[in-house]
Amino acid sequence: MGGESTTRTAPRSGGTGTAQPGGSRLGERLSSVAVALGLVLFLGGFAWAAVSYRPYTVPTTSMTPTIDAGDRVLAQKVDGSELKRGDVVVFEDKSWVTGAKVVKRVVAVGGDTVSCCTNGKLTVDGKQIDEPYLPKGSLAEIKNFPTVTVPKGRLFLLGDERQGSLDSTAHLTDAAKGTVSRDAVTARVDAVIWPWKGPLKRPTGFETLGALSQPGPLPTIELLIVAGAVLVLAGGAYGPIAKRVGRRRAGARPEAAGVR
Repeated sequence: MGGESTTRTAPRSGGTGTAQPGGSRLGERLSSVAVALGLVLFLGGFAWAAVSYRPYTVPTTSMTPTIDAGDRVLAQKVDGSELKRGDVVVFEDKSWVTGAKVVKRVVAVGGDTVSCCTNGKLTVDGKQIDEPYLPKGSLAEIKNFPTVTVPKGRLFLLGDERQGSLDSTAHLTDAAKGTVSRDAVTARVDAVIWPWKGPLKRPTGFETLGALSQPGPLPTIELLIVAGAVLVLAGGAYGPIAKRVGRRRAGARPEAAGVR
């Protein structure tokens, strides 16, 4: 009757300061949204790349140092009418090589006059072209070639390694004077992906002759894929991290004091 009685109180699951073992419901919902959105961005980026680009392996050194033999490139599918001076393109012409793709640089388009060399530089429409992508210390072309007027709808193409490239200069005696139809081009090279060299540098030496091609969507595609991967990883990691934090908090909570 007169003795003391002690009652221990147990914390309620919904009480203040109690951590949920798997994190809050809001956190779980946000993590689910992050995973779903991440998957959309990640898969959408790859789908966009598959629609816009094609991979090619360059077998020769004719585009060195821009593209070395054995390099893997990503080339954006384009219409021949979109091509500009300075573009590196993939094309197929039976008069050059039968049953194989060729990679060269467009240096002149329909209506241009092209010749070499003036002070060691390529000349297009009477203007000397700076070509920083050529091998260091090399001239634009070892052998001079006469002035060529490029027919409408056709392209004049050279390799960046001018000494050993079988390009338009090797076909000057052909009926088309070494030029290739715009329709023969299937893609424009955007980047070297293996070994990784990244996007090709813009051929600014041709800017005095007209607008250059705009970069393709590859940077945006890369951003979508990376952002998607980050969201998927972050959303997937929320549950395990929240559980671990909840267990640590529960283990660190002291036993409730007795009440007299």
